[in-house]
Amino acid sequence: MKKLTVLNKSILTALCVALCVVLPMTLHAIPKGGVLFSPMHLPVLLCGLVCGAPFGLVCGILGPLVSSLLTGMPVFGYMPVMMIELGLYGLISGLVMQFLRSGKLVVDLYAALVIAMLGGRVITGILRALIFAGGSIGTKVGAGLASAVITGLLSSSGYVSSSAGITAQPETALEMIVSLYKFGPILIAAVIIVTLFGYKLDKMYPAIMQELTEREAHGQL
Repeated sequence: MKKLTVLNKSILTALCVALCVVLPMTLHAIPKGGVLFSPMHLPVLLCGLVCGAPFGLVCGILGPLVSSLLTGMPVFGYMPVMMIELGLYGLISGLVMQFLRSGKLVVDLYAALVIAMLGGRVITGILRALIFAGGSIGTKVGAGLASAVITGLLSSSGYVSSSAGITAQPETALEMIVSLYKFGPILIAAVIIVTLFGYKLDKMYPAIMQELTEREAHGQL
């Protein structure tokens, strides 16, 4: 078999990215077609098998991105997960085809497909777990930073710890405490308001739930 050049691989990768856009549009027009065939996975796996790991990775990342920007599939909120999962599919399938030498092409292809899908699912699951765990970590880090900032402000104002046996605080410390009670809630409210202006989950929720329902029906969750 003639070895593909970088140009050939780049052209095939671009074609597979285009298929990531066209196939979902075509199959979603068929009832349950998108759920049954996972149309975006096929071009990525093909790219990894034929063009190799680097090109498969690029195809897996660009496929969902381009499709989401042009057609809205997958929905923007779910796009990063798809980019990670499909990128892993393309990367792993290419690596397996590169290093697995059974002497039988059919065996190598089946092994690459199975390992790529299992590996992609496992690693994506681990990344999801880390992302969700990051919420509790973020809460603890935020509380620690807030405590450190308040402690630093009080210390800079001359606040004396009660463990020192002194109950009377200097005037500067009392002013700092009053200022924290006055302006602290205002600052927090301003941050919340700014955050809520960028909150779009309610608008994206129906599309996200539809996407999750389809993937669950296909056994991808």
